[in-house]
Amino acid sequence: MGSVEGATASPIIEAEKLTKVYRSGRIEVPAVRGVSFTVERGEFVSIVGPSGSGKSTLFYLLGGLTRATSGRVVIDGVDFATLNDAQRTQLRRHRIAFVFQKFNLLPTLTAMGNIEIAYSVSRRKEPLDRAYLDHLSGLLAIKGRLEHLPSELSGGEQQRVAIARALVTRPAILLADEPTGNLDTKNSEVVLEMLMRSNRELGQTVLMITHNPEAAAIAGRILHMRDGQVVSVERGRGASNGNGMRPESGGTTAVGQV
Repeated sequence: MGSVEGATASPIIEAEKLTKVYRSGRIEVPAVRGVSFTVERGEFVSIVGPSGSGKSTLFYLLGGLTRATSGRVVIDGVDFATLNDAQRTQLRRHRIAFVFQKFNLLPTLTAMGNIEIAYSVSRRKEPLDRAYLDHLSGLLAIKGRLEHLPSELSGGEQQRVAIARALVTRPAILLADEPTGNLDTKNSEVVLEMLMRSNRELGQTVLMITHNPEAAAIAGRILHMRDGQVVSVERGRGASNGNGMRPESGGTTAVGQV
């Protein structure tokens, strides 16, 4: 099956001095403080940190779901800051796919129906590639479950359907926000294995946000966040996918860089 990797050598994600400040009246709350890093095509990167560390805000900035107060995000060569709202939406549809802690499957549609409607919403010109979807279904171990409603699937199966829904559009980047947050240990391990396989077998670029260091360790590279900054970087178990990404964060020296 075809890889989603790009043909050029430029980073697929570039974050440059990203800052996000939330304001309530005269009160300013900095959530992300001058974070800079790059992610190469085909990498699996985890961002890990406790609640309030700024990792979820960073996720929304990288996905174009909120605007940075300062700094910039470049996705596959396109600077979000140069786009209007309609263009940002189009970029997300064509370059980025999301997997969230909540599965967000439509309850009245089968698993297949959820995948098909997501593909339709993406407004691709080409028809859905059924052979590719069949390959994804095998990769994610959901063959035979696609005609079932979400209520007839386990939590792990629902999340794997959500991953298939995300990958079927062949996105440049898969952003996963706490993808195992609603799952038990067994199903969490299965979903993490599926994310690793999509990275290795499809060449899919994956960036995963998590508070769980054990989950984060499956990535090739792990960025540790605290107080809105990347404070350290380390290799994960999938480090063979790494390439020397060098985060910097608002004057804080990242330790453990590789």
